[in-house]
Amino acid sequence: MSSVSSNFRLLERISDEISGAGGWIGFDRFMEMALYTPGLGYSSGGAHKFGAAGDFITAPELTPVFAQTLAVQVRQVLAASAPHVIEVGAGSGRLAADLLLELERLDALPENYLILDLSGELRERQRTTLAERAPHLLPRVDWLDRLPRRFAGLVLANELLDALPVHLARWGDEARPGTILERGVSWRDGRPAWEDVPARGRVLEYAQRIAAEYSPPTGYTSEIGLAASDWTTTWGSILTHGALLLIDYGFPRHEFYHPQRNGGTLMCHYRHHAHVDPFFLPGLQDITAHVDFTAIAESGCEAGLDLLGYATQAAFLLNNGLTEILARIPYEDIRRYLPQAQAARKLVSAEEMGELFKAMALGKNITGTLSGFSVGDRSMTL
Repeated sequence: MSSVSSNFRLLERISDEISGAGGWIGFDRFMEMALYTPGLGYSSGGAHKFGAAGDFITAPELTPVFAQTLAVQVRQVLAASAPHVIEVGAGSGRLAADLLLELERLDALPENYLILDLSGELRERQRTTLAERAPHLLPRVDWLDRLPRRFAGLVLANELLDALPVHLARWGDEARPGTILERGVSWRDGRPAWEDVPARGRVLEYAQRIAAEYSPPTGYTSEIGLAASDWTTTWGSILTHGALLLIDYGFPRHEFYHPQRNGGTLMCHYRHHAHVDPFFLPGLQDITAHVDFTAIAESGCEAGLDLLGYATQAAFLLNNGLTEILARIPYEDIRRYLPQAQAARKLVSAEEMGELFKAMALGKNITGTLSGFSVGDRSMTL
């Protein structure tokens, strides 16, 4: 199916959805359809999204040093719990392949490495990547169709939470000052269009809480990540012994709802161009929102998990020995060393991914300090 054809079919689906709902749907539903409609949504379709030829580059695509450093933390969690890994949303499979190879080098291979990814196209790409980079380890890998009922070990989610659908709240407008609105989508002039309605239910309750804590000015608009919180809550009943390791871009709540961040954090990516119009080519572009890590910590703790650490990606990677791992490449071998050194710098630089990206661990029955949070733990900022 051509890109134009799939975009047209998805727009038809969205139009029908809006019509069937009485002329309006929440933005969370629009985002869900744009990303996850089987065969048509961005995250379930056939587009190559990762790397230089795609729409964005993730840390595992930049350099194997990311996975090699991450393996230090994974080894510690597996040793303290059980030798099993679940990666949720494994992208191209690059992280899985490089992580397994490094765990093998550390003599810490898990008994199985499970991948939860509902996209058939991505599953095939992951299988191909693993077969090319770590063929002898492929028998340890399997794909899940649903969440397990119980699990012990490590749950890994790298840049997953930012892709979960969000609600949009607006704290009043000129015509309705003091009213909390939910920003959603109607259909106008043959295309999706913004429309605000009075907020209800959980969106209203959460927005009222934000209003009480931060007094956002009239017209302030931002995201409420109920799906990410619910995802975290679910793992509280599944995880029996082990940890969730979450790596994503975002802020603690007081920074997320900062007065100067009016307009929220919603961002779209198309062929390495970032913009803020989610109605541009639905199904052919990525739509993301930053993570409210305070909400994730609260949801996890309320579900019975312990907050094991929260730090910048830079601190997390340096704590786990990124510089020592990079030093394994002889610096005299400039053709090998220089690209990896440049990629590693991007991972930890404050101007690149080092400060904006955060690492958080939530766990159950894990004692002691995790290596990634030994220095620079910012849990108290949440």
